Amino acid sequence: MIIETRAYARAGLLGNPSDGFFGKTISISVRNFGASISLYESPELHIEPQPQDVNTFRSIYHLRESVSMLGYNGGIPLIKAGIKKFGDYCEENNIKLPNRNFTVRYRSSIPRQVGMSGSSAIVVALFRALMQFYKVEIPIEILPQLVMVTETEELGITAGLQDRVIQCYEGCVYMDFDKDMIQEKGHGKYERINPELLPKLYVAYNTNLSKVSGKVHSDVRARFDRGEKEVIDTLAAIAQKAEDGQKALLEGRADDLHQLMNENFDLRCQIYNVPESNKQLIAAARACGASAKFAGSGGTIIGMYHNDDMLNQLFVQLKKFNARVIRPFVV
Repeated sequence: MIIETRAYARAGLLGNPSDGFFGKTISISVRNFGASISLYESPELHIEPQPQDVNTFRSIYHLRESVSMLGYNGGIPLIKAGIKKFGDYCEENNIKLPNRNFTVRYRSSIPRQVGMSGSSAIVVALFRALMQFYKVEIPIEILPQLVMVTETEELGITAGLQDRVIQCYEGCVYMDFDKDMIQEKGHGKYERINPELLPKLYVAYNTNLSKVSGKVHSDVRARFDRGEKEVIDTLAAIAQKAEDGQKALLEGRADDLHQLMNENFDLRCQIYNVPESNKQLIAAARACGASAKFAGSGGTIIGMYHNDDMLNQLFVQLKKFNARVIRPFVV
C-alpha cells in the first residue's frame, strides 16, 4: 500500500510580517502548487533522492548554476529532519512505534525562492504520511509547531508559525499569535474563515529569480527587541489590518480588503528596506486598479482585482516585470 499525501503553497493575505512578533494574520492556501509525499513499507528506511539532490555535475559551471537555483541542500535534509522530529514527538509522548520501515519520495511544484513556503510544505506532507503509516494522531494545533522546529532547530532555517498553520489547516485561516497563549500552550488562536467570503484575488510571482535569495538583511528584529516605539507601533498597526480584515469578511464587506491590503504593504515599507524592484511590481499592479502587497517576505505579491478586464491588465503589465499572474485556488 502506497500512502500519498500533499501540502500546498500559501500566501499571506493580511497582517504579515507581524506574525513573527506575536501579531495577527490571515493566510490562504494556494492549491495551484503543492508538495507531495509517497511512502510505502520496505525492509529498510530509504529516502529516494530527486534531481535537485544529486551530487554529480557536468562541470564546475553546472554545479554553480545548480547551487544558485536550488541552494545547497535540496529536500533530503528536510525529510531526514522531519522523520527525526516525528520520532522525538512519539518518544516524548510515550507513543511506541511498531518495528516497520519505509521508503519515502517527495515531489514539489511550488516555485522556489519566491516566498510560497515550499520547504515547509514538504515537511507538512511528510508528517501527514508518517502519521498515516504509523497510525499516530498529532493534534492539528500542535502540528505547525512541530513542523517549524523541524526547520529551525534541526536545520537552522529562519521560520515562523504562520506558514505552517495555513499549510496544516488549509483554506483560509485567521491567526492570533498571542504571546501568553503561545508561551503557555505552544500555539496561538487559529480560526477558519469560509473561503467563499473572499473577494477576487490574484497572486503574482517572479519567474526570473536566478539564485537563492538568502536571508534578507533587516534590523527590525533587533529594533523590536530593544523596544523601539516606531517598530512596535507599526507592527501593531499591521496586525490590526488582519483583525479588521477578519471582521470585514465575516460581515460581508470583502471589498474593504482592497484598502487594508494596500495599507498593510505601505506600513511595512516604513520599517523594512523593500527592494526597488519589488516596489515597482507593487506599483504596476496598483496602476491597473488592483490592490497589492507582499504574500510573504518578497518575490510574490497578492491583491484584489475587480473584474476580468483588470485581471487581463495584470497579466499583461506584470509580465513586463517577469511576473506570472495566477488566480489562487483556495479550496
